Amino acid sequence: MVFPQEFISLHQNLPTMTDERNFRSSYYEKVGCRGVEEKKSLEILMKEKPWDRVKLKQFCLRFTVPAAYRNLVWKVLLDILPVYPDSHQFVMEMRTDQYNDLLYAVQKMELADMSGPRSQILLAMWLLELEDRKPPIFPESNCSSADTFIPIANTLLELYDNEVDVYWLTKRLSEIVKNMQKDLGKLREAFQNMLEKEDAELYNHLIEIKALDKLPLTRWFNCCFAGVLDDTSLTKIWDKVCSGAPKILSFVAVMLVVTLRRNILRSKTEEEVIKCVSEIPEQCEEVVANKAIELWQYYAQPQNDQLAKK
Repeated sequence: MVFPQEFISLHQNLPTMTDERNFRSSYYEKVGCRGVEEKKSLEILMKEKPWDRVKLKQFCLRFTVPAAYRNLVWKVLLDILPVYPDSHQFVMEMRTDQYNDLLYAVQKMELADMSGPRSQILLAMWLLELEDRKPPIFPESNCSSADTFIPIANTLLELYDNEVDVYWLTKRLSEIVKNMQKDLGKLREAFQNMLEKEDAELYNHLIEIKALDKLPLTRWFNCCFAGVLDDTSLTKIWDKVCSGAPKILSFVAVMLVVTLRRNILRSKTEEEVIKCVSEIPEQCEEVVANKAIELWQYYAQPQNDQLAKK
Protein backbone atom coordinates (compact mmCIF):
# COMPACT_ATOMS: atom_id res chain seq x y z
CA MET A 1 0.00 0.00 0.00
CA VAL A 2 1.62 3.26 -1.14
CA PHE A 3 0.68 6.71 0.12
CA PRO A 4 1.85 10.20 -0.86
CA GLN A 5 5.23 10.96 0.67
CA GLU A 6 4.00 14.27 2.04
CA PHE A 7 1.24 12.47 3.94
CA ILE A 8 3.71 10.00 5.41
CA SER A 9 5.94 12.88 6.51
CA LEU A 10 3.02 14.63 8.18
CA HIS A 11 2.11 11.44 10.02
CA GLN A 12 5.67 11.06 11.27
CA ASN A 13 5.68 14.63 12.54
CA LEU A 14 2.40 14.43 14.44
CA PRO A 15 2.68 14.75 18.22
CA THR A 16 2.94 11.44 20.02
CA MET A 17 -0.16 10.54 22.01
CA THR A 18 0.26 9.53 25.64
CA ASP A 19 -0.53 5.83 25.85
CA GLU A 20 -2.17 5.34 29.21
CA ARG A 21 -2.97 1.72 28.58
CA ASN A 22 -1.12 -1.03 30.42
CA PHE A 23 1.72 -3.20 29.16
CA ARG A 24 -0.58 -5.98 28.00
CA SER A 25 -2.62 -3.58 25.88
CA SER A 26 0.57 -2.20 24.29
CA TYR A 27 1.72 -5.73 23.55
CA TYR A 28 -1.61 -6.60 21.92
CA GLU A 29 -1.30 -3.51 19.75
CA LYS A 30 2.19 -4.46 18.58
CA VAL A 31 1.15 -7.95 17.57
CA GLY A 32 -1.92 -6.71 15.71
CA CYS A 33 -4.57 -7.37 18.34
CA ARG A 34 -5.17 -3.78 19.34
CA GLY A 35 -8.88 -4.25 19.97
CA VAL A 36 -8.62 -7.11 22.47
CA GLU A 37 -8.43 -5.03 25.64
CA GLU A 38 -10.88 -2.46 24.31
CA LYS A 39 -13.40 -5.19 23.53
CA LYS A 40 -13.07 -6.56 27.05
CA SER A 41 -13.57 -3.09 28.51
CA LEU A 42 -16.71 -2.54 26.45
CA GLU A 43 -18.12 -5.92 27.47
CA ILE A 44 -17.65 -4.98 31.13
CA LEU A 45 -19.59 -1.73 30.53
CA MET A 46 -22.35 -3.67 28.78
CA LYS A 47 -22.77 -5.99 31.75
CA GLU A 48 -23.77 -3.09 34.00
CA LYS A 49 -27.47 -2.58 34.74
CA PRO A 50 -28.34 0.05 33.72
CA TRP A 51 -25.62 0.97 31.26
CA ASP A 52 -23.69 4.10 32.17
CA ARG A 53 -24.12 6.33 29.11
CA VAL A 54 -21.31 8.66 30.22
CA LYS A 55 -18.83 5.78 30.42
CA LEU A 56 -20.10 4.44 27.11
CA LYS A 57 -19.53 7.81 25.43
CA GLN A 58 -16.07 8.05 26.97
CA PHE A 59 -15.22 4.63 25.55
CA CYS A 60 -16.48 5.52 22.08
CA LEU A 61 -14.67 8.86 22.05
CA ARG A 62 -11.39 7.19 22.91
CA PHE A 63 -11.60 3.88 21.05
CA THR A 64 -13.11 2.32 17.95
CA VAL A 65 -16.24 0.34 18.77
CA PRO A 66 -15.88 -3.37 17.86
CA ALA A 67 -17.99 -4.12 14.79
CA ALA A 68 -19.90 -6.88 16.60
CA TYR A 69 -21.25 -4.37 19.14
CA ARG A 70 -21.45 -1.19 17.05
CA ASN A 71 -25.11 -1.46 16.03
CA LEU A 72 -26.27 -1.93 19.63
CA VAL A 73 -23.94 0.71 21.07
CA TRP A 74 -25.01 3.30 18.50
CA LYS A 75 -28.67 2.63 19.23
CA VAL A 76 -28.13 3.28 22.93
CA LEU A 77 -25.98 6.36 22.32
CA LEU A 78 -28.62 7.77 19.98
CA ASP A 79 -31.45 6.98 22.40
CA ILE A 80 -33.10 4.50 20.06
CA LEU A 81 -32.77 2.01 22.89
CA PRO A 82 -32.74 2.79 26.64
CA VAL A 83 -29.82 2.17 28.96
CA TYR A 84 -31.75 -0.70 30.54
CA PRO A 85 -30.75 -3.87 28.65
CA ASP A 86 -33.76 -5.80 29.96
CA SER A 87 -35.99 -3.37 28.05
CA HIS A 88 -34.14 -3.57 24.73
CA GLN A 89 -36.30 -6.26 23.19
CA PHE A 90 -39.58 -4.58 24.09
CA VAL A 91 -38.47 -1.13 22.93
CA MET A 92 -37.12 -2.52 19.68
CA GLU A 93 -40.45 -4.23 19.06
CA MET A 94 -42.14 -0.83 19.46
CA ARG A 95 -39.63 0.75 17.08
CA THR A 96 -40.34 -2.02 14.58
CA ASP A 97 -44.10 -1.48 14.83
CA GLN A 98 -43.63 2.23 14.16
CA TYR A 99 -41.40 1.45 11.18
CA ASN A 100 -43.98 -0.97 9.75
CA ASP A 101 -46.80 1.57 10.22
CA LEU A 102 -44.82 4.23 8.35
CA LEU A 103 -43.87 1.82 5.58
CA TYR A 104 -47.50 0.76 5.16
CA ALA A 105 -48.68 4.38 5.07
CA VAL A 106 -46.08 5.36 2.47
CA GLN A 107 -47.15 2.47 0.28
CA LYS A 108 -50.90 3.12 0.61
CA MET A 109 -50.52 6.87 0.09
CA GLU A 110 -48.17 6.27 -2.86
CA LEU A 111 -45.58 8.62 -1.43
CA ALA A 112 -42.68 6.68 -2.92
CA ASP A 113 -41.92 4.20 -5.69
CA MET A 114 -41.84 0.96 -3.72
CA SER A 115 -39.67 -0.63 -6.42
CA GLY A 116 -37.17 2.23 -6.22
CA PRO A 117 -34.08 2.67 -4.05
CA ARG A 118 -34.68 1.72 -0.42
CA SER A 119 -33.11 4.97 0.77
CA GLN A 120 -35.81 6.92 -1.08
CA ILE A 121 -38.52 4.87 0.61
CA LEU A 122 -36.94 5.45 4.01
CA LEU A 123 -36.78 9.17 3.22
CA ALA A 124 -40.50 9.19 2.40
CA MET A 125 -41.20 7.51 5.74
CA TRP A 126 -39.17 10.11 7.58
CA LEU A 127 -40.94 12.96 5.79
CA LEU A 128 -44.30 11.42 6.65
CA GLU A 129 -43.25 11.30 10.26
CA LEU A 130 -42.28 14.96 10.01
CA GLU A 131 -45.62 15.68 8.32
CA ASP A 132 -43.73 17.23 5.42
CA ARG A 133 -44.11 16.26 1.77
CA LYS A 134 -40.76 17.77 0.75
CA PRO A 135 -37.38 17.41 2.46
CA PRO A 136 -36.87 20.37 4.81
CA ILE A 137 -34.17 22.88 3.88
CA PHE A 138 -31.47 23.66 6.42
CA PRO A 139 -31.63 27.48 6.41
CA GLU A 140 -28.07 27.87 7.69
CA SER A 141 -26.58 26.11 4.65
CA ASN A 142 -29.51 26.29 2.22
CA CYS A 143 -29.15 22.53 1.73
CA SER A 144 -31.88 19.93 1.55
CA SER A 145 -32.10 17.50 4.43
CA ALA A 146 -32.43 14.79 1.76
CA ASP A 147 -28.75 15.41 0.96
CA THR A 148 -28.08 14.28 4.52
CA PHE A 149 -30.59 11.48 4.89
CA ILE A 150 -30.07 9.60 1.61
CA PRO A 151 -26.24 9.25 1.66
CA ILE A 152 -26.32 8.18 5.31
CA ALA A 153 -29.11 5.69 4.61
CA ASN A 154 -27.23 4.26 1.62
CA THR A 155 -24.14 3.72 3.77
CA LEU A 156 -26.10 2.08 6.59
CA LEU A 157 -27.92 -0.16 4.10
CA GLU A 158 -24.51 -1.48 3.10
CA LEU A 159 -23.56 -2.06 6.71
CA TYR A 160 -26.74 -3.62 8.10
CA ASP A 161 -29.41 -5.96 6.74
CA ASN A 162 -32.08 -4.89 9.21
CA GLU A 163 -33.90 -1.94 7.64
CA VAL A 164 -35.59 -1.09 10.92
CA ASP A 165 -32.16 -0.39 12.40
CA VAL A 166 -31.14 1.50 9.26
CA TYR A 167 -34.21 3.74 9.44
CA TRP A 168 -33.77 4.67 13.08
CA LEU A 169 -30.01 5.17 12.86
CA THR A 170 -30.38 7.33 9.75
CA LYS A 171 -33.10 9.36 11.40
CA ARG A 172 -31.01 10.03 14.50
CA LEU A 173 -27.85 10.88 12.54
CA SER A 174 -29.88 13.27 10.38
CA GLU A 175 -31.12 14.94 13.54
CA ILE A 176 -27.52 15.37 14.69
CA VAL A 177 -26.71 17.08 11.40
CA LYS A 178 -29.77 19.31 11.74
CA ASN A 179 -28.66 20.38 15.22
CA MET A 180 -25.13 20.89 13.91
CA GLN A 181 -26.20 23.52 11.36
CA LYS A 182 -25.70 26.41 13.76
CA ASP A 183 -22.06 25.35 14.14
CA LEU A 184 -21.22 24.92 10.44
CA GLY A 185 -19.33 28.21 10.46
CA LYS A 186 -17.24 27.03 13.39
CA LEU A 187 -16.50 23.73 11.62
CA ARG A 188 -15.33 25.58 8.51
CA GLU A 189 -13.22 27.91 10.62
CA ALA A 190 -11.72 24.98 12.53
CA PHE A 191 -10.89 23.32 9.19
CA GLN A 192 -9.07 26.38 7.88
CA ASN A 193 -7.17 27.00 11.11
CA MET A 194 -6.07 23.38 11.37
CA LEU A 195 -5.09 23.14 7.71
CA GLU A 196 -2.97 26.28 7.98
CA LYS A 197 -1.31 24.87 11.08
CA GLU A 198 -0.65 21.42 9.64
CA ASP A 199 0.29 22.36 6.07
CA ALA A 200 0.86 26.07 5.45
CA GLU A 201 2.11 25.50 1.90
CA LEU A 202 -1.07 23.68 0.91
CA TYR A 203 -3.25 26.24 2.69
CA ASN A 204 -1.56 29.17 0.93
CA HIS A 205 -1.81 27.43 -2.45
CA LEU A 206 -5.56 26.96 -2.02
CA ILE A 207 -5.92 30.65 -1.14
CA GLU A 208 -3.73 31.71 -4.07
CA ILE A 209 -5.87 29.90 -6.65
CA LYS A 210 -9.06 30.94 -4.82
CA ALA A 211 -10.06 27.34 -4.15
CA LEU A 212 -10.16 27.27 -0.34
CA ASP A 213 -13.72 28.56 -0.14
CA LYS A 214 -14.80 26.29 -3.00
CA LEU A 215 -14.07 23.04 -1.19
CA PRO A 216 -17.33 21.12 -0.62
CA LEU A 217 -17.06 21.39 3.15
CA THR A 218 -20.77 21.94 3.75
CA ARG A 219 -21.67 18.87 1.70
CA TRP A 220 -19.03 16.79 3.47
CA PHE A 221 -20.22 17.92 6.90
CA ASN A 222 -23.93 17.56 6.12
CA CYS A 223 -23.58 13.96 4.96
CA CYS A 224 -20.92 13.12 7.60
CA PHE A 225 -18.71 11.99 4.67
CA ALA A 226 -21.19 9.31 3.62
CA GLY A 227 -20.48 8.52 -0.02
CA VAL A 228 -17.12 10.27 0.30
CA LEU A 229 -15.22 7.71 2.38
CA ASP A 230 -15.77 3.95 2.36
CA ASP A 231 -18.04 2.25 4.89
CA THR A 232 -15.21 0.83 7.02
CA SER A 233 -13.60 4.22 7.42
CA LEU A 234 -16.90 5.96 8.10
CA THR A 235 -17.90 3.74 11.02
CA LYS A 236 -14.81 4.85 12.95
CA ILE A 237 -15.74 8.49 12.39
CA TRP A 238 -19.39 7.92 13.19
CA ASP A 239 -18.45 6.31 16.53
CA LYS A 240 -17.39 9.83 17.54
CA VAL A 241 -20.33 11.60 15.90
CA CYS A 242 -22.79 9.31 17.71
CA SER A 243 -20.99 10.13 20.95
CA GLY A 244 -21.65 13.86 20.53
CA ALA A 245 -18.47 14.99 18.78
CA PRO A 246 -19.36 16.18 15.26
CA LYS A 247 -16.34 18.50 15.36
CA ILE A 248 -14.28 15.51 14.26
CA LEU A 249 -15.69 16.11 10.76
CA SER A 250 -13.46 19.17 10.36
CA PHE A 251 -10.41 17.01 11.15
CA VAL A 252 -11.52 14.45 8.57
CA ALA A 253 -11.70 17.24 5.99
CA VAL A 254 -8.20 18.41 6.91
CA MET A 255 -6.67 14.95 6.57
CA LEU A 256 -8.53 14.29 3.33
CA VAL A 257 -7.06 17.44 1.77
CA VAL A 258 -3.59 16.82 3.20
CA THR A 259 -3.59 13.27 1.85
CA LEU A 260 -4.24 14.63 -1.63
CA ARG A 261 -1.77 17.52 -1.28
CA ARG A 262 0.49 16.47 -4.17
CA ASN A 263 -2.31 16.56 -6.71
CA ILE A 264 -3.82 19.69 -5.17
CA LEU A 265 -0.50 21.53 -5.34
CA ARG A 266 -0.36 20.68 -9.04
CA SER A 267 -3.86 22.09 -9.54
CA LYS A 268 -4.05 25.55 -11.04
CA THR A 269 -7.79 26.19 -10.83
CA GLU A 270 -10.59 25.63 -8.35
CA GLU A 271 -12.20 23.20 -10.80
CA GLU A 272 -9.08 21.03 -10.78
CA VAL A 273 -9.07 21.04 -6.97
CA ILE A 274 -12.73 20.00 -6.81
CA LYS A 275 -12.02 17.18 -9.25
CA CYS A 276 -9.04 16.12 -7.15
CA VAL A 277 -10.92 15.91 -3.85
CA SER A 278 -13.68 13.97 -5.59
CA GLU A 279 -11.25 11.21 -6.57
CA ILE A 280 -9.88 9.76 -3.36
CA PRO A 281 -7.66 6.70 -3.89
CA GLU A 282 -9.35 3.72 -2.27
CA GLN A 283 -6.22 2.69 -0.39
CA CYS A 284 -6.04 6.11 1.31
CA GLU A 285 -9.57 6.30 2.73
CA GLU A 286 -9.02 4.32 5.92
CA VAL A 287 -5.75 6.14 6.53
CA VAL A 288 -7.58 9.45 6.27
CA ALA A 289 -10.02 8.27 8.95
CA ASN A 290 -7.31 6.91 11.24
CA LYS A 291 -5.13 10.01 11.01
CA ALA A 292 -8.14 12.30 11.46
CA ILE A 293 -9.04 10.48 14.68
CA GLU A 294 -5.43 10.62 15.88
CA LEU A 295 -5.19 14.36 15.22
CA TRP A 296 -8.62 15.04 16.73
CA GLN A 297 -7.90 13.04 19.88
CA TYR A 298 -4.65 14.93 20.42
CA TYR A 299 -6.13 18.41 20.06
CA ALA A 300 -9.61 17.83 21.43
CA GLN A 301 -9.21 15.36 24.31
CA PRO A 302 -10.12 17.79 27.14
CA GLN A 303 -13.31 18.80 25.29
CA ASN A 304 -14.09 15.13 24.63
CA ASP A 305 -14.07 14.37 28.33
CA GLN A 306 -16.62 17.16 28.87
CA LEU A 307 -18.75 15.93 25.93
CA ALA A 308 -19.08 12.49 27.46
CA LYS A 309 -20.59 13.97 30.61
CA LYS A 310 -23.43 15.67 28.71
